[in-house]
Amino acid sequence: MADLTSNFCGISSPNPFWLASAPPTDKEYNVRRAFEAGWGGVVWKTLGVAGPPIVNVNGPRYGAIWGADRRLLGLNNIELITDRDLDINLEEMARVKRDFPDRALIASVMVPCEEHFWKEIIPLIAETGVDGFELNFGCPHGMSERGMGSAVGQVPDYIEMVTRWCKESTDLPVIVKLTPNITNIIYPAAAAKRAGADAVSLINTITSIVSVDLDTMAPNPTIDGKGTAGGYCGPAVKPIALNMVAQIARTEETAGLPISGIGGVTTWRDGAEFLALGAGNVQVCTAAMTYGFGIIKEMNAGLSHWMDEKGYKSVDEIVGRAVPNVTDWQYLNLNYITKARIDPESCISCGRCYAACEDTSHQAIEMSPDRVFSVKDDECVACNLCVNVCPVEGCITMERIEAGAMDERTGEVVPEEYGNWTTHPNNPMASAAE
Repeated sequence: MADLTSNFCGISSPNPFWLASAPPTDKEYNVRRAFEAGWGGVVWKTLGVAGPPIVNVNGPRYGAIWGADRRLLGLNNIELITDRDLDINLEEMARVKRDFPDRALIASVMVPCEEHFWKEIIPLIAETGVDGFELNFGCPHGMSERGMGSAVGQVPDYIEMVTRWCKESTDLPVIVKLTPNITNIIYPAAAAKRAGADAVSLINTITSIVSVDLDTMAPNPTIDGKGTAGGYCGPAVKPIALNMVAQIARTEETAGLPISGIGGVTTWRDGAEFLALGAGNVQVCTAAMTYGFGIIKEMNAGLSHWMDEKGYKSVDEIVGRAVPNVTDWQYLNLNYITKARIDPESCISCGRCYAACEDTSHQAIEMSPDRVFSVKDDECVACNLCVNVCPVEGCITMERIEAGAMDERTGEVVPEEYGNWTTHPNNPMASAAE
């Protein structure tokens, strides 16, 4: 069987699935249950000291976005870092690490952006026996108003400064948790790397308002008639997270920096996708909050079975395998041509493909009087919108037309050199390049 053992920046765990710093990791009871269920590691909910006391709201803390079947797609939270006493947290962490020595236990930390706070708390936490630290530079609400969280994560110079303080205070691995609420993820990642960070983790939650109560005219969740922006997570943010992970993995300035992937991991397949794009492990939060800690059994079994099927012996063999296939648009092969094909046997004649193509795309689908749908190749530009709106999986597929075949839209054979955007006649810079 495949070996799921993970060694992430020197931190060993029996599998690459960790619980992210969040409500599920706020106390000993939860973390013990997580480890007993089979999770490879846990990032303890963010610890902090000094400044105003941490007091959470006593009204609703979560807002949600659901699919048509009431399946949770996105979760917005306005909860702060741990509001439990630091000493209690440290005592519990020490006991958990003592009883589960083979599991990864990471301390998430957030304190004011002053050197003495960081250099005091890091050695104190290290006494518990934790395996490493995650610097929370991502929280977008509550703490950012106090000059912490994303207020630090949005300024690369601050990231570099605080990371250096922490690296000077411990020999344990230091992971920098990045905020997605920024225009270019490379800047903060590069700052962390310059400061000697052992790894980065991303993404933290995205600043969001998920809905408005149209009776009270206040954002949800509503606290005594008022609402605020919170942090958005769950399956809906996975595409954003995957892109940012891939950006760091494939950019020369940050390549080689270990990455812990976070954002919408719900199944083993999600985890494998993060690994393929360069993450060394993954962290999970919303899925555990939705389905409970027991989902780790499916994640481990599914990943192991898939690895056996594909012939992968270890997790390390997966990490980064898809990165060479991530490229910039200008390098895509313009000779690669596909056309939509509709399977009449599985078609239920709903007409969604026709409506989508006729009204908003390229008028490439015909509908007969008895509602039989077919594709007009000369109009089809292979956008695959029809595939994505069809409710029957596999009913509409994209069929490749080999390179060099006649383009029915123009009646000409596409020249091979058109596969290179630098020489494509539609590229306004092509003549300049020549």
